[in-house]
Amino acid sequence: MESITTSDGVRLHVVVDGPESAPATLVLLHGWTMDHHSWDDAVERLPGQRVVRFDFRGHGESAAAPPGTAKISRLADDLAEVIERFAPSGPLVLAGHSMGGMTLMAFADQHPRVVEQRVLGVGFVATTSGGLSKLRLGLPRWVAAPVLFGEKVVNLGLARVRKPRLLGRWAAIARPGVRWLVFGRKPVPGHIAETAAAVGRCNPANMVAFRNDLNLHERLRALGTYRGVRAVVMSGGRDRLCPVRDGRVIADALPDAEFAVYPDAGHMLNYERVDEVASRLSRLLAAAVDTPARATA
Repeated sequence: MESITTSDGVRLHVVVDGPESAPATLVLLHGWTMDHHSWDDAVERLPGQRVVRFDFRGHGESAAAPPGTAKISRLADDLAEVIERFAPSGPLVLAGHSMGGMTLMAFADQHPRVVEQRVLGVGFVATTSGGLSKLRLGLPRWVAAPVLFGEKVVNLGLARVRKPRLLGRWAAIARPGVRWLVFGRKPVPGHIAETAAAVGRCNPANMVAFRNDLNLHERLRALGTYRGVRAVVMSGGRDRLCPVRDGRVIADALPDAEFAVYPDAGHMLNYERVDEVASRLSRLLAAAVDTPARATA
């Protein structure tokens, strides 16, 4: 286990797997309310590869985000600092789940030279380029409206919580809601428990601040920086948060991207379809090794 202190003083928990001598580095970004553990099963299926993961500020074992910094734009800068410290040279493959994929879009917008010079593959897993302010959770409008209003009321309370790990006490009773919201058909009970536990490790105020920032995420144009990079876009047919149409928008912005849809899966593809996700990431890594000309030290 490693750590890094960012330029604004936040300690981030970093996990590095695989040998430094590997020809390319895979950087994996988790989703909102998750942490690096959501990628554990995928990393196990990538033996011998160098993989860098970190917990976003306010998530997992990382320190809380100072006021005003629980934003996707700041996560993109954190990613740049993690890369500079743990993968300073050689080809990169980047993959992000949900808010992690949104962070990759902000990263392209804010650090285009890194993408242009070093990124040889990119994976967007159950994510979106925008439109979350109009989220309906796959429900009819008349049903979605009170549900989303209830979320706002709960978030107002969470934003005032002063005990960062208070959410952990509610992880077990939250499992039915987690199962409905982010999983598709026949999820593994252990995956539901792990997801609920990750939510419980979030800093409550940071969780709410990031949720508010998700509504402001509109980064379709930033995807243009990834044109020419080998890309794969993955969507779950039962995803209530980032539905298939969102994945299609991303794929359309990257004409050469491979677009994969898993009809019975929900939002948690890195659990529900881990074999397929890991296989596609492995192919991105193999392609990166075969085309090193783009990368610079």
